[in-house]
Amino acid sequence: MPQGDKSKYTDKQKRQAEHIEEGYEERGVSDKVAKSRAWATVNKTTHGGKKPGGSGYGTEEDHSSERKGGKIGSRSRSS
Repeated sequence: MPQGDKSKYTDKQKRQAEHIEEGYEERGVSDKVAKSRAWATVNKTTHGGKKPGGSGYGTEEDHSSERKGGKIGSRSRSS
């Protein structure tokens, strides 16, 4: 599998990456960096591709990065 190949990712993971990428672009991050960060976040959460042969196959998900955004937002609102 060549570098950058997304064939081992599920449709849900691809949708998650698109949604995260849109959020970064709304904050003014360049397209290339937003895409890179989005896939890094999906990989951190799901441990890579979830289809057989993907590195994250059979592992539990880690949602710490999703919680982090809410904590940062609430912290800035309270100050």
